[in-house]
Amino acid sequence: MSIHSLFINPSLSPPPFSASSSSYSYTPTSISISLKHNLSCFCNPRAQPIGLVCTKTHSFLQSERHKSGRLLNLRSFKVASNMTIRELRDEEEEENPPALLESEICSRPRRIALFVEPSPFSYVSGYKNRFQNFIRYLREMGDEVMVVTTHEGVPQEFYGAKLIGSRSFPFPWYQKVPLSLALSPRIISAVAEFKPDIIHASSPGIMVFGALIIAKLLCVPLVMSYHTHVPVAADLTLVPSAALAKELEAARVTAGNKIRLWNKGVDSESFHPQFRSHEMRLRLSDGEPERPLIVHVGRLGVEKSLDLLKRVMDMLPEARIAFIGDGPYREELEKMFSGMPAVFTGMLGGEELSQAYASGDVFVMPSESETLGLVVLEAMSSGLPVVASRAGGLIDIIPEDQEGKTGFCFNPGDVDDCVSKLKPLLHNRELRETIGKAAREETEKYGWRAATKKIRNEQYNAAIWFWRKKRAQFLRPFQWLFRLIFQAPEVNYR
Repeated sequence: MSIHSLFINPSLSPPPFSASSSSYSYTPTSISISLKHNLSCFCNPRAQPIGLVCTKTHSFLQSERHKSGRLLNLRSFKVASNMTIRELRDEEEEENPPALLESEICSRPRRIALFVEPSPFSYVSGYKNRFQNFIRYLREMGDEVMVVTTHEGVPQEFYGAKLIGSRSFPFPWYQKVPLSLALSPRIISAVAEFKPDIIHASSPGIMVFGALIIAKLLCVPLVMSYHTHVPVAADLTLVPSAALAKELEAARVTAGNKIRLWNKGVDSESFHPQFRSHEMRLRLSDGEPERPLIVHVGRLGVEKSLDLLKRVMDMLPEARIAFIGDGPYREELEKMFSGMPAVFTGMLGGEELSQAYASGDVFVMPSESETLGLVVLEAMSSGLPVVASRAGGLIDIIPEDQEGKTGFCFNPGDVDDCVSKLKPLLHNRELRETIGKAAREETEKYGWRAATKKIRNEQYNAAIWFWRKKRAQFLRPFQWLFRLIFQAPEVNYR
């Protein structure tokens, strides 16, 4: 027996012959093959490269093992006039959608329905800027956008997107978080009339289940942005950090090839060192601008580990700290920091927020639960050196090889480690400026337009591809029965 192995580039091959072709033949125990010159090999252009095994004998093994030892599938197709090829594919291989050309992915505008809870227009959260910029740049790229969100604070207009407020109720254990299922006949009718090409839902609330039901009712691909364990129902899951993607894959929440990264982005024009302001520094330092000033920006929630900063400040009596933001934990924090050199400004926005970032000396982020940490990116964009917990998505912003260059990370919950990273920055102006400049240069690489374009042109296409594949798999038994009864050719739904 002689065996010849060929590997062909599927991107250079024409479409495959149908398995239902009249010339198709397969005999599991006896195949006679003769090799000829000028062979034409046909395969699925979307498949991975395949191994072709051509034999001159009347017998072959019904299964082969890959180098890894895993069992391989055997498929057979009739090629040219008298050559049979076997496609060897790992049973455990996960297919990914094919890469598309720019002309294919930008050929027409899409109709995108976003389900976002709580509202990106009124609720203070880490994804407020993300979704506002996402909507803005989808509209600039020519897409029609509908936003379904909780009803409070929904503006009349936002970059031409269609906005629908769904009646909401407060979360029993978190009164400032509004929730809505978004399954009223009014909303279902509005989404159906909109005729979306894709539905994109953002957890952590219950609105994702409303989006899931509507997507199934309308037979539309569903993308979920991950914050809770519900992405198993989606055609594609977007996560804000590689660390979170690894956690989901390890937990087998969904298939690894259906977890994709939503690239980080920051408005580097709004958050810039040029906004440094002496007046703002006076405000943040309570009239003591000469003292080292630590800044924290974000929602004041108990899960943010902000109580750690009380112990940090006990070890840094020469420094001051300013909390910019609001949240359910604010009252308790104010009591905790009573009599200490701390300022609570409440919510700031616009140029005031830009000034607050740029007017501090060091930004500190003790949270261990950040899926990304947009405020850290905004601080870096403002030229502020960052000291952050080595946890969650923060390690994507300040990876190990960048520690000491664009910022510092400390061991989660370790007050001594945190203080050891803060002290040199607070007392060494040259080091502070060097790290701040490097942080600014790093964030200049990221923009919301590029992040939105990647979601629109790559991730949404992947979701649609997975959805079509799943639909084809669901219909396959019916196709087989139909072809068996009516001898009809196979239908390709891709």
